[in-house]
Amino acid sequence: MKQLKVVTDRCPQNHPCPSVRVCPVGALTQSGFSAPKVNEEKCIRCGKCSNFCPKKALVLE
Repeated sequence: MKQLKVVTDRCPQNHPCPSVRVCPVGALTQSGFSAPKVNEEKCIRCGKCSNFCPKKALVLE
């Protein structure tokens, strides 16, 4: 089964994560400007956030 990973080295962590808003099930959360966290139980592995992330910091593998 695929899993969503956050590659923190690619995430600038200096702004509200735009991918948090595109998640249809609310599986991504962000505290301050830190890298987003994935709720594995909510994530449906649709790939919308990974396709949307301009830095490719969200990877579905």
